[in-house]
Amino acid sequence: MTASLLLSTDQIPPKERGPLWCEWVWRHFGGLGSDLYDDSEFDGHLAASHAGDVILTRLEANRHRVLRTTQMARMSEAPYLKIVAPWQGSAEVTQRGRAAAVRSGGWTLYDTTADYTVANPERSDHLIVMLPKDQIASPALPLNDLVARRIGGGSGISRVALETMRNTYLELPFMSEAAARGAGELLIQLVRLSLMELAGQETPQTQREALKDRIRRHVAQNLHDPSLSIDSMALALRCSKRLLHSAFADDDETLNGYIQHQRLAASIRELLDPANAARSITDIALASGFGNLSHFSRVFREHTGGSPSEFRRQAAQR
Repeated sequence: MTASLLLSTDQIPPKERGPLWCEWVWRHFGGLGSDLYDDSEFDGHLAASHAGDVILTRLEANRHRVLRTTQMARMSEAPYLKIVAPWQGSAEVTQRGRAAAVRSGGWTLYDTTADYTVANPERSDHLIVMLPKDQIASPALPLNDLVARRIGGGSGISRVALETMRNTYLELPFMSEAAARGAGELLIQLVRLSLMELAGQETPQTQREALKDRIRRHVAQNLHDPSLSIDSMALALRCSKRLLHSAFADDDETLNGYIQHQRLAASIRELLDPANAARSITDIALASGFGNLSHFSRVFREHTGGSPSEFRRQAAQR
């Protein structure tokens, strides 16, 4: 399990919460001023964990603003690139003459070696990710032009990066140090690819991830249609079947295997739902996109070791 830091104002007398919170933020983020908008009431929670060299912090708090002056930046020991990715609420990052506002589903980047402000005008629940700058910076990547720009997390490589950041934070308590270090390295790579795409430097990797994301969304939207196939997907996405298959070339499963696993997962969710106790196995199989009961039963047994009816019966007894 990776080491973590937990700070909360819950047990702090109300009058002491604001000053103590400002002190916590200063210490944790390596020299960062706080402005609580002169609010008389404040509460906040801060939880942080390490994924190798990457620091992930979940910050829940009333409205507030943080700022880093040029002098504070000079005092900083380690240069980081920071990401704010809201779960709830909003954040507006201002740096190098630009401002980027983000809400849930998006993220933006800022550089701790230069002055910046981050305004959180409402109660927020944010994920803050700190990545060593020297592990991302390169002469070919114009970081000064990429900070304080909204990076959409709705599709493509930026979405993969966002979901990986969130999932890594949530799963870190259950990871070994070696696994956490590997997750941190993956985050650095995904953020670098996202920034390269933002800078207009598409690579085969960013293109493949963007296509894979389109495929996943198409599968999710059409999973219950038994006619969903590679042929129908190629027509819908306007690309060749060969290109579709190539998107999964580096994965452990093929595209056909991915579709089948998604259908199987959908059927398992339906079988586990007590509200479906009266539904027939056949109905659930067809609703999950399987063409017939025999095929569904064969696939189900291969993956679970038992029949759908046995699985449902055992689940009901738990």
